Amino acid sequence: MDSSEEVNLFRGWPNPALLPMNALAEASATVMASPTIRVPALSYGPDEGYQPLREHLAQWLTDFYQPHNPISSERICITGGASQNLACILQVFTDPSYTRNVWMVAPTYFLACRIMDDAGFAGRLRAVPHDESGLDLTFLRQELVKAEEKAQAEGRLEPKYKLPRPWTKIYKHVIYATPTFSNPSTLTMSLFDREGLVRLAREFDALIITDDVYDFLQWSPDPQNPLAQPDRAQVPRVVDVDRYLDGGPKDEWGNAVSNGSFSKLIGPGARTGWAEATEKVAYGLSQTGSSRSGGAPSQFSAAIIAQLFPKGVFQRYVDLVLRPKYAERYYRLMSAVREHLLPLGVTLPSTSTEAVGGYFVWIQLPPPLHADELATIARQEHRVHVIAGNLFRVQGDPNTSKNDFDRGIRLCFAWEDEEKLAEGVRRLACTIRSALK
Repeated sequence: MDSSEEVNLFRGWPNPALLPMNALAEASATVMASPTIRVPALSYGPDEGYQPLREHLAQWLTDFYQPHNPISSERICITGGASQNLACILQVFTDPSYTRNVWMVAPTYFLACRIMDDAGFAGRLRAVPHDESGLDLTFLRQELVKAEEKAQAEGRLEPKYKLPRPWTKIYKHVIYATPTFSNPSTLTMSLFDREGLVRLAREFDALIITDDVYDFLQWSPDPQNPLAQPDRAQVPRVVDVDRYLDGGPKDEWGNAVSNGSFSKLIGPGARTGWAEATEKVAYGLSQTGSSRSGGAPSQFSAAIIAQLFPKGVFQRYVDLVLRPKYAERYYRLMSAVREHLLPLGVTLPSTSTEAVGGYFVWIQLPPPLHADELATIARQEHRVHVIAGNLFRVQGDPNTSKNDFDRGIRLCFAWEDEEKLAEGVRRLACTIRSALK
């Protein structure tokens, strides 16, 4: 390819060629051709969301995650996507005068920090370290104890801004994570850590919010047998752990909510996702002021997406198109990393999981290189865009010794085609080689 052409390994978007355009076109035509579908689809819709899609999701999620008990549609609320719904969760279930901190598993999805700040938690975001050895639950427990002692000393005993309402509960803490194929570290949280996290959440009255947006894009780490893994989740979601652990939730609210989205599967422009939690939390989310005013935030898109489920069109697309195609991109990128970067001292996270997936590969530069400087040189001199690890810090966290990603770089394999992926890694290697001289 032309050396002047840019390669973008920064952008975490789905490749447009891999989106189900034809299926969406047919589904849209079906909606518009039928008055019984078209009229409600173009109306405000119920607060909880388009009921047929809620029912299809309940069945699909049950099939994929295989929880101890089937998922009911009453546990699901249709949303405007994971980011929009994260903001809604904070609106309904937190009060910055009472909720102590937001604990973010680090490195974290950097744009989530802005959403937390907007909800009134600027300066109160705290990192929870997670690496190949696991989630630092001991550290989290120690910090939760300190936060409680501080809140008691300050007299933060009752919410001041959120009046009591029957559809909501104000939690003392929020814990945020992407447990499977995390952005950016690509790590998958172990079942041991997920169970430990739920126990801590129950003990300290925390709501765990998990972005479960990459779970369905999984494959074997072995390129000779890419789809050896079944089309089933390898580890229960945190929200599923909360359903069964130690007899189930402490109360009707529970301590976990799963934030799902069609953005990585159908297209971010669909602006459609779902939340799953206890029935009380799912209903409470539907009572967010913006939903009460205008109904579900994605009624028309939800009606279109719902048409993809009855005949298995969507399920087959994920299994027969998305998983194989993204696996090919992953293998191509990893092959280039092993050929060009590992000989230069770059390292990859060690993992013992039987499945890999998601959108990203997380690499570590050798000393004395710094990712911020290297990313700038790579963009300016070699026209390859990568994202430096420090962007994934938990913003405002004072515990810098536990939150330092100065040598980390995230590479995305979803956006560019395979040829450009390999070329981008080669250019990055040129940048590193020059910097090491």
